[in-house]
Amino acid sequence: MSLSHHSPSSDIILRINGTSHALTIDNRTTLLDVLRERLGLTGTKKGCDHGQCGACTVLVDGERVNSCLMFAVTAEGREIVSIEGVAALSDGGELHPVQRAFLDHDGLQCGYCTPGQICSAIGALGEAGRGWPSHVTEDTATGVADVSALDAREVRERMSGNLCRCGAYNGIVEAVLEAAGAHGAQDTAAVGGAR
Repeated sequence: MSLSHHSPSSDIILRINGTSHALTIDNRTTLLDVLRERLGLTGTKKGCDHGQCGACTVLVDGERVNSCLMFAVTAEGREIVSIEGVAALSDGGELHPVQRAFLDHDGLQCGYCTPGQICSAIGALGEAGRGWPSHVTEDTATGVADVSALDAREVRERMSGNLCRCGAYNGIVEAVLEAAGAHGAQDTAAVGGAR
């Protein structure tokens, strides 16, 4: 009796950055590998490949996801936005306000983590906009009033899943605060990291 080691594959349609892609993929293929290897969307970076660095963060139905931990087959029927599609989320096709704020506040150095940082910031602002509390929110039952109520401590906590080896955390925090329309940027200079 011979056992086959054939891995099962699926025919799926993924909607990425507003475009549908018909693919036949191994069921074990991650969304990150589909983006980078199958579709050539290399803006999403492969960092740790264990969901610990955030370099692979994309938006799935508006929520941030570590694409290295998500099987691509589970993303079928959902709206996926990688860094290449972020500008299209803004009005007028210009840079997204988070992208513009990262540039204005020098929230990047080498740029490797920047796509994941930007997608994570957009997702974090969406969570705050829905009132979701973080670990440092004073009243977790009430949550946050809106994104403009965020301060640097909240932003650091909400962005703590995204690592930056260059240490651009102060600029990242200031950029997220600006994009949020918040006024807590003044206390970022005293803090060495986004954690």
